Amino acid sequence: MENIYKNTTSPIEDYYDTIFPEQNYEKIYYIMYVCTCIIISIGLPLTLLTIYALYSLVTKDHVSPIYIINLLISDIMQFSIMIVWVFGPMGGMTGMAYYFIDRIYECGLVTSVCFMVCVSLERYLVIVHPLWYRYKHTIKTSVVVCVMVWVINLVFTFAVFSWVDESVTRLTFSIFLLLPFPLFIFFLVRTLKALSASVSVNSAEKQRIVGILVSVLVIYTLLFLPITIMFLVEEAGFYSFLARSLCNLLIQLSPLADLVLYIFIRKATMGKLLASVCCCKEESNDSHTSAVSVGNVVPPEGAAVQEMTVGVSVSHTITPLMENV
Repeated sequence: MENIYKNTTSPIEDYYDTIFPEQNYEKIYYIMYVCTCIIISIGLPLTLLTIYALYSLVTKDHVSPIYIINLLISDIMQFSIMIVWVFGPMGGMTGMAYYFIDRIYECGLVTSVCFMVCVSLERYLVIVHPLWYRYKHTIKTSVVVCVMVWVINLVFTFAVFSWVDESVTRLTFSIFLLLPFPLFIFFLVRTLKALSASVSVNSAEKQRIVGILVSVLVIYTLLFLPITIMFLVEEAGFYSFLARSLCNLLIQLSPLADLVLYIFIRKATMGKLLASVCCCKEESNDSHTSAVSVGNVVPPEGAAVQEMTVGVSVSHTITPLMENV
């Protein structure tokens, strides 16, 4: 992600300088400057307040805010770089300083996308695999996943990409940002299918679960996908200053859009949701096993002792099945 406030130009940009008047560039720069200031002034304090509010929701059985908290921390990284772009001494910075600032911003973007995937995956597991999620997914697991995401992104951003060409970095960055798109669609479709078959989850909880998945997909599609496509198109030789500025503005809106997730996570009751989904599956298995066992046994009239024997045998048949579930 290149800084639009830099004064350096490329041969392609020099060519477009001969087509578009300088006044148009100045207008676009001014609009971007004003929009960035508005985004920072609104988004940064709201993000800090949201992190504080979400921290109080992290409990032993409610680990989902951990991913959203880390998502908002990556947004703070992006806000910090925006502040440097707008208010920092950009004119007096060296090429290495520009490079370091751009790498920090790219790291924040990639990390943000990674935690969006984690949020969608967590919602998918809650609905589609509730028993596994209830007994295997803990705060410790979430913390390990978060640490791995941060370490991998930092290593790739500052170690691996430092040894390759800028065009290779941009191409790799674009391909990496395209990978979550099919995952978001898969998580949403499978969760909708599982919720449609669930009778224990009330309509309000279904709306909140679907709301998070839809919000993540919409945020990614409208804000991250355009700049990914723009990078691929520029690698093919097409360049548009107006298109780049618009894509940069959209990507700068992503930290504000991430705050929408707090609306859904704040109202969600993960413990009740897990209990209802798990109980629904256990009760359906229990009733199905009992119906099959009793339906195959027709005791004679008056044979009370035989009925008791059959009942005991049915209970012994159900017990190991429930243990396996």
